[in-house]
Amino acid sequence: MQLLNRIRVRTSARWILVPAVIAVAGLTALAQQGPPGGGRQGGPGRQGGPGRQGGPGFPRVPQLPFPDKPQDLETLGPAIRVVPIASGLVNPWSLTFLPNGDMLVTERPGRLRVVRNGVLVPEPVSGVPDVVAMGQGGLMEVLPHPKFAENQWLYLTYSKPGEQGNTTALARGRFDGKALTDVRDLFVADNWSKGGLHFGSKLAWGRDGMLYMTVGERNDRKRAQDTAIHGGKLLRLREDGTVPPDNPFVGKEGYKPEIYSYGHRNAQGLAIHPDTGEVWLNEHGPQGGDELNLIQPGRNYGWPVVTYGREYSGEIISQQPWKEDMEQPVIFWVPSIGISGMAFYSGDKFPQWKGNLFVGGLSGLQVQRVQFTEKGPIGRETLLNQLRLRIRDVRQGPDGNLYVAVDANPGGILRIEPAPGATTSSAR
Repeated sequence: MQLLNRIRVRTSARWILVPAVIAVAGLTALAQQGPPGGGRQGGPGRQGGPGRQGGPGFPRVPQLPFPDKPQDLETLGPAIRVVPIASGLVNPWSLTFLPNGDMLVTERPGRLRVVRNGVLVPEPVSGVPDVVAMGQGGLMEVLPHPKFAENQWLYLTYSKPGEQGNTTALARGRFDGKALTDVRDLFVADNWSKGGLHFGSKLAWGRDGMLYMTVGERNDRKRAQDTAIHGGKLLRLREDGTVPPDNPFVGKEGYKPEIYSYGHRNAQGLAIHPDTGEVWLNEHGPQGGDELNLIQPGRNYGWPVVTYGREYSGEIISQQPWKEDMEQPVIFWVPSIGISGMAFYSGDKFPQWKGNLFVGGLSGLQVQRVQFTEKGPIGRETLLNQLRLRIRDVRQGPDGNLYVAVDANPGGILRIEPAPGATTSSAR
């Protein structure tokens, strides 16, 4: 099955949209429908196909069980082996690595787990903050301080309860390998809601030493354009959660000083380019319109004024999916793949994939590899779709292999490594 899409390429002056035909497996296309979400309907004018009658949602392809043994798979480049290394986890959300090689994994219901020497430690880490484990809320991101070996600081994002409902919070504590101590909130988003959707939240350390944090718009679309609250924003914080004085809106009336960019829906992937230091963010669209964005400080990324996604009813959201002074995505996905965690690859295990971006797909049941040149993205490849698993996070390990978190109950962690005898020729 082929889907007509568009990608952006850079001319000498600016990025422009050009048509591109992306080949997508039929299985992937059938897996795209996401969970319903409320919001503004499209107006008259551009409408969908014939009939316009309602009906049941488009059927999803069912997820398969977490695998119990390694599997070898072909790609356009090297053959890969996919190895289960931790199973029995409950909706793993994020994974990261410590300097000693230990892997940390968050489980959305509120547990932090350790994988040591390839084995899941039976007891969860103590000292984790209490979370609201409802809908898409719970314990989300985990990220060590860049100088963790010296200070043992570990950062977590989670859905925090309060009198006004719940919101996204950033906490920090010291981790000794078994427990968290000195845990306290560094930042609590002004983004309270009683709903259970669109909390965000991803973290990344910038080359500038600042901590970048995504916050979703809680399925309340107007929040993404409201600069007096934190919903639908990328935030930039110092390591102690305070505001850097050079943030783009510091001292500007009507703007939260933590805001770095706005007009985002529900950012589920955040990565710093290992060569350029650029900040890259991906975010869920509604039905279609998942986006990969190159972030510039102070810019407006458009949601919900401009989007390539549709309502879950099939109706158009944006009559014109671009607008002056609103940034266009570098890539968008139609249909949606339910985009999730992502990582730029810089290791040596897959030399032909250096500089490529790997992004997870939840409803799409896949990992996508995006290849770039200096002028922009030139192609994508769907990986792991044969396994039919909801991919929640993608990370590069210290060993140069790729690791993915499979969002299921029971779910787990998979390692992607070269298959025995795999060649190192360039990817086609």
